[in-house]
Amino acid sequence: MLDQQRHPADRPIDRTHLARQTQGDAGLQREVLQLFLAQAASARGELANADAKARRHLAHCLVGSARAVGAFALADGAAELEAAPHSGALVDRLVSLIEEVQAFASELLAS
Repeated sequence: MLDQQRHPADRPIDRTHLARQTQGDAGLQREVLQLFLAQAASARGELANADAKARRHLAHCLVGSARAVGAFALADGAAELEAAPHSGALVDRLVSLIEEVQAFASELLAS
């Protein structure tokens, strides 16, 4: 079971924010998370081989959707890459953030 005592900022997804966004509808939360995970997985797969223009676009798309689900660290990482799409280090950081969110969301969806 997930540690409910941790501050939301300590988690890859702020569950309180996600609940507010979905008006507390657990089914809708699952659906929104699944859609976000599909988008994040697609972006993750494309980032490494994308040129700067494509990286900027992928990052831009992730910023909004990550904020919508409460994945604020991922949104911040995507915003950084959007501003500096030539940075391999920022690509690596964003991939790591995506993996962290994927693992956390998988736990949420399994519970």
